[in-house]
Amino acid sequence: MNIMDFNVKKLAADAGTFLSRAVQFTEEKLGQAEKTELDAHLENLLCKAECTKLWTEKIMKQTEVLLQPNPNARIEEFVYEKLDRKAPSRMNNPELLGQYMIDAGNEFGPGTAYGNALIKCGETQKRIGTADRELIQTSAINFLTPLRNFIEGDYKTITKERKLLQNKRLDLDAAKTRLKKAKVAEARAAQLNTSQPEENNIMIWAEEVTKSEQEVRITQSEFDRQAEITRLLLEGISSTHAHHLRCLNDFVEAQMTYYAQCYQYMLDLQKQLGSFPSTFLSNNNQSSSTPAQSVSAPSVLASASASLPSVSNSIVTSGISELKSSSGSRKARVLYDYDAANSSELSLLADEVITVYSIPGMDSDWLMGERGNQKGKVPITYLELLN
Repeated sequence: MNIMDFNVKKLAADAGTFLSRAVQFTEEKLGQAEKTELDAHLENLLCKAECTKLWTEKIMKQTEVLLQPNPNARIEEFVYEKLDRKAPSRMNNPELLGQYMIDAGNEFGPGTAYGNALIKCGETQKRIGTADRELIQTSAINFLTPLRNFIEGDYKTITKERKLLQNKRLDLDAAKTRLKKAKVAEARAAQLNTSQPEENNIMIWAEEVTKSEQEVRITQSEFDRQAEITRLLLEGISSTHAHHLRCLNDFVEAQMTYYAQCYQYMLDLQKQLGSFPSTFLSNNNQSSSTPAQSVSAPSVLASASASLPSVSNSIVTSGISELKSSSGSRKARVLYDYDAANSSELSLLADEVITVYSIPGMDSDWLMGERGNQKGKVPITYLELLN
């Protein structure tokens, strides 16, 4: 029976506290009650925490989109994660493309030029798919998981303590409001006492003032304690930023490894195909009546071609060979934009026409190019000789 009485009393007290907070909150919104403001430092920390949470969520979601563009696959992974089960393994897009190319190459015949090229391209696409899996796995562990842990762990704790701080502030302001009303009532009773002596009324309001002052001291102490707890948690946001910075470095390193692998795979594939660049050039020669499409290619291709003489020998067309063996000059159309690496080279713009010629002792991958008064070395892979 005593336990039941205690529960009823506790329930009534909780209901009273909730009602008091609701009244205080409503009066503040209506401008009928004063509100205790948080100090500027705490307000700045709260803003910093909210900003961190907002941008962490956006970065995390967009990273997931980058790593897995298929929304259905993301939903499936989310469901399996919530069920604490491993998602079934499926081919990613590069692997699927690679398999189709290999199957097509075998169908056309590995002994044919096209079939053999398809098989080589398919094997490279599958290697890129494997690298893609490694990027996703590494990024999920080193980058996405720490961001998610902050949103679902640290920030939830901050939100909980912030809500407690809000409740303690409402309790404090409600107590201050009751004290203010008690003092007004005590002063009014004192004024009435001059005409109609009523000692009991004055005593009652004096006791109410004393009780309200005690309540204000208690709620002020609880509010200060909760403000300190919240402040300590919020100051940890700086450590969170430092941790996320390390995670960001890991993510950049994973991307760097992935793109370097892909570049090397494609470089090896181009070396295996061998005839691809010359075929590309001959196709351009056949369609020289239509303007070439403006395409930007990285300058690293030129340096790569310069460092691979075995590749460069295979991509020298008969027209360029004739030009190198003669002392004359030819007009050439630029296929890609090219930024000169040093003062001895000439920068190029896609689709422009320049004059090119060879000089004795020049590297086989380069020609001399002239545009008006400007001249310098240009990579032959960026050129299409005109008739």
